[in-house]
Amino acid sequence: MKSKVKIWIEDNEGNLVFGGGKTQILELIDETGSISEASKRAGMNYKKAWSHIKILQEYIDDELVIVSKGRNSGGTKLTAKAKELVENFKILKKEVKEFNDKRFKELFENEEKMINCSKGKEND
Repeated sequence: MKSKVKIWIEDNEGNLVFGGGKTQILELIDETGSISEASKRAGMNYKKAWSHIKILQEYIDDELVIVSKGRNSGGTKLTAKAKELVENFKILKKEVKEFNDKRFKELFENEEKMINCSKGKEND
């Protein structure tokens, strides 16, 4: 058995501001220089990718993406702030996962507190 956690950032009213989907699309924009290509690689439609960007622009004061128009010279780049946001989110996610794994072992994987689960043993 294992414990899983999912992390995201909300504003003070509980609106989702930043999480895995937005991280993924920003990383792919950084790799490809294109929202269209990033959305294809992420397996989401272009409209959904733009929706992620618009939500970020709505909630975060700093500019995160720079879109250049032009048939041959167009493209999209991340700002330094966007790269910092992605990197900090990945650090937070990694550290929360590490803590979760450690704490799960302490609480559930010792002789006294062991939880035995016979169903799904072949899948572990």
